[in-house]
Amino acid sequence: MRVFLILLFFGFVTLGCDKIDDLTKFNMEYATEVTIPSSTGIDLPFDLFTPEMETNSESQFEVNDTRKDLIEQIKLTELLLTITSPSNADFSFLESIDIYISAEGLDEIKIASEASVDPDTGNTLDVDVIDIDIKEYIKKDKFNLRLNTVTDEVMSTDHKIEVHSIFFVDAKILGI
Repeated sequence: MRVFLILLFFGFVTLGCDKIDDLTKFNMEYATEVTIPSSTGIDLPFDLFTPEMETNSESQFEVNDTRKDLIEQIKLTELLLTITSPSNADFSFLESIDIYISAEGLDEIKIASEASVDPDTGNTLDVDVIDIDIKEYIKKDKFNLRLNTVTDEVMSTDHKIEVHSIFFVDAKILGI
């Protein structure tokens, strides 16, 4: 009977810790816009830079009852590109894309890519993310994204693209 009670106690403790651990996991979302100019050449790689994005990480962490020093990892889980203008445009002009993140004092690293964009993609492209920890970038006050793209069609008009990213944050439980 005593062994059963001990096992039952440890079962409740373990399940309770898992529930608490879930409370320290959350998502942070960012959106920005870039423009691909109509004068872009075909089959030549070119870079597009997003404006600096403020992370507001301190306030995001506070809202989720954690702090920068308690963050265990942050990973990009989704990067979605959506053409907002022209309204009838699609991603058929895009051959490939690589997306990099940079922040002050840190080396630029690749966080997502699409080696071969399907010409039937439509106006929304869900880019393949790379499974790496980028907590140091998101813990900074600001970060930038660089989109390295190659087009396979001539574009007669500028294309405005919304870049929507979701980052998964995992923090330590109660600082332990």
